[in-house]
Amino acid sequence: MRTGSEPRTARSALRARFWLSVWGLVWALFGTVAFTLAGRTGWAIACGALLLIVTIDLIVVLRHIRQGPHYQPGPGIPPYRPPDDHP
Repeated sequence: MRTGSEPRTARSALRARFWLSVWGLVWALFGTVAFTLAGRTGWAIACGALLLIVTIDLIVVLRHIRQGPHYQPGPGIPPYRPPDDHP
């Protein structure tokens, strides 16, 4: 069911974001360790910063998943109606 307000009421595929964050976490951790051992400080710092960003994203995704159906609705729940902003 389309309401025409999908950009405002769009829902995220949280399970996909979770697994992509886990994938990014593994590679950023690997890159940080590998570049540190190789003596490439600049690249190690870049991977460490990416590791921090991915970790924060993973925490946010897990928080939204735990908040229940408001953030993770099933296929049987229709899209939320947009709020009426008209006076």
